[in-house]
Amino acid sequence: MADETTRARPAIELSLRSVAVLSAASVAGLIMLLWPLFFAPAEDQQRVDQPFIFIVLLPVVVLVVLAEISQGGMDSKALAMLGVLTAINAALRPIGAGTAGIEMVFFMLILGGRVFGPGFGFVLGCTSLFASALLTAGVGPWLPFQMLCSAWIGMFAGFLPKRVTGKAEIAMLVAYGIVAAYAFGLIMNFTSWPFTLGIAIPGETDGLSMVPGDPPLENLQRFLVFTALTSLWGWDTGRAITNTVMILLLGPAVLATLRRAARRARYLPAETSGNEDETRDEPAH
Repeated sequence: MADETTRARPAIELSLRSVAVLSAASVAGLIMLLWPLFFAPAEDQQRVDQPFIFIVLLPVVVLVVLAEISQGGMDSKALAMLGVLTAINAALRPIGAGTAGIEMVFFMLILGGRVFGPGFGFVLGCTSLFASALLTAGVGPWLPFQMLCSAWIGMFAGFLPKRVTGKAEIAMLVAYGIVAAYAFGLIMNFTSWPFTLGIAIPGETDGLSMVPGDPPLENLQRFLVFTALTSLWGWDTGRAITNTVMILLLGPAVLATLRRAARRARYLPAETSGNEDETRDEPAH
């Protein structure tokens, strides 16, 4: 059996309790995001206000998860790498500032989660969006939702198959980056949909607005039409193109650099065989 110092391990170890807390927080976050599909007002309720309780609860949920993940599972090397990548992402995000979907922060989340594991990817997503929001004056009620969605992007990147290497790995990461771009836009639209168009009165809907108490599938259909008309072909597609270009151009070099740092920190073996979690240090042709 290989010695502990020669085996790959994530930068942030996830205990069973951490996995349970992370899973519960993700479910809670989805409920807070998807509430427009399932909300049914009381018979005597005349209006539907924005659920500000979610805006208060979600940061608490995120903080609990971060505390649980970091407790005993993050050493000084992981903390230093987290600080470096967070600073890079915070500096990258103002470039384009999301104009036409040009978001340069996501490709580093994907590569960081890929190399350092799902726990690290989750924390990196939270810290990157929080730090960049402070720099770009982007702090608002949407920020906790952005942090959670970005954390999911980094986390699921860490769960991608480890044995895929070389050009096949870059292709896999490009495909994941495209899916993540559209998923981020789709999920984040739930935070604005009920209030961008207003909430319709049952029987007087315009075909796009949320109708409280309607079947979830009918509200979902309205939401998908709203997304297609607002963000799908602009912001979301622009984000997908940005992820694709950044991963194709910089992915091989950035992965090689991150893996070199991971080996020095003993998160990866000093020498790896061809079928280990490794992208060769040569650029894709």
